[in-house]
Amino acid sequence: MDRPYQDGSAAVACVEEGGRKGETFDEAAAEEMVAKLRSKFRSGETRNLAWREQQLRNLARMAEEHEDDIMAALKADLGRGRMEVLIEVLGVWKAASHMLKNFKKWAKPHKVGTPLSLKPGRSEVVYEPLGLVLIISPWNFPFLLSLEPLVGALATGNVVVLKPSEHAPASSHLLSRLLPLYLDSQAVQVVEGGPETGKALLGRRWDKIFFTGGTALGRIVMEAASRHLTPVTLELGGKNPLFIDDSADLEISAKRIISGKCTNAGQVCLVPDYILATKDVAARLIPHLKAAIEQFYGTDPSRCADLARIINHSHVRRLQHLVEHAATAACVVHGGESDVESKYFAPTLLLNVPWDAPIMQTEVFGPILTIQTVSGIDEAIDMITARPKPLVVMVFSSREAVRQRFLKETSSGAMVANEIILQAANLELPFGGVGESGMGRYKGRFSFDCFSHCKAAFTKPLGRDLALRFPPSTRRGEMILKAVFRGAYFSLLLLLLGLKKH
Repeated sequence: MDRPYQDGSAAVACVEEGGRKGETFDEAAAEEMVAKLRSKFRSGETRNLAWREQQLRNLARMAEEHEDDIMAALKADLGRGRMEVLIEVLGVWKAASHMLKNFKKWAKPHKVGTPLSLKPGRSEVVYEPLGLVLIISPWNFPFLLSLEPLVGALATGNVVVLKPSEHAPASSHLLSRLLPLYLDSQAVQVVEGGPETGKALLGRRWDKIFFTGGTALGRIVMEAASRHLTPVTLELGGKNPLFIDDSADLEISAKRIISGKCTNAGQVCLVPDYILATKDVAARLIPHLKAAIEQFYGTDPSRCADLARIINHSHVRRLQHLVEHAATAACVVHGGESDVESKYFAPTLLLNVPWDAPIMQTEVFGPILTIQTVSGIDEAIDMITARPKPLVVMVFSSREAVRQRFLKETSSGAMVANEIILQAANLELPFGGVGESGMGRYKGRFSFDCFSHCKAAFTKPLGRDLALRFPPSTRRGEMILKAVFRGAYFSLLLLLLGLKKH
């Protein structure tokens, strides 16, 4: 589709007509909606593989048919460049298409081994839907991070409530209008709203909650889920470190670092928050980072259409406070400019910020990158392991031994060598954090497992049993039991034939 890029106003106007704007969503409305969805699930229709397939096909078709509408909404919410937006749209289509190719195979019960002692029993693993799922999605990738979890939930036969972020209103409105047109509205509901709506939803009993967002809200979600012992997947974030050594090509590395860090104006949970490098490497790297910023976004990035905007005015002010703090202001070596009204923040580099400064204590979620000098790899690993486990550890090095040390000696959701973000495009890899960066994982097969209950099934015919199975116990029975559990089948045979004393 090659129509001119829209400013989003038409898309916003059209979706508001079909959204829930003006409707009251309170505890009573939440309870009524949940009851209807549970009734749908109990009907058994969503367990049907044909039903699941149709939902996935419709979701992929929606991404194709409304590419321009989605692009316009993302432009309105985040001011993203066309290439970045296209990647998000294609990501939705790819997730649905990949699931369509594989979910029937994954859904089949599969036989597992049965020990001789349990013969003629038969053992298998059966996958069944969890039931009623709540997906709470964030504002930074409002379509991909809403619809990719939805793909997994539908492929496994669940009914779903999707709560998109109110901070991306154009995207939220568009989702609320489009999904009922393409999906079974008795099985999938979109609920728009702010904190009060979220509170009403979290007060209900769910069979699974899938949350993507910040750690503080993640704690609230987990606390609410604990009241009903509801399982949760929490996709959070944290301060991701990047180590670079003198074996790396600094020009190539700088380009990958800046293009990754400035994706969506740094509002991505997978990008680096700070770089760890020796003093010599840092001194040689910084000019390459500056050159990459100018090459990609020009001498005045505020005029560049490929640099997204910060989500809202308050987040611009938050970033301003981080950079202008007394402990940080003197550390700016590039950028630092911003404009609240246009929601602009320049790609910014900081050097050797005090570790106790506010910017080093929180996830930045903006185009600000700190370079911290260390004595070498040992100190870098110590700095990483002394802090909460991040979502990603990144290493830029041509030395395999260096990469292996970070892989084995640090803990994170992912370890990525010589790249940024791209691992998330591989649907064969799990996506998820560890510790404070999250729990659980999804994408591809991992999404199917995320929204399924893995049930053990064991069947044995009603034939005659050995008398020793039942009371009263005997010395011979004890010896047979030990032989069975130890796999001592020759001794077992002798006992059964009466050829071994007991």
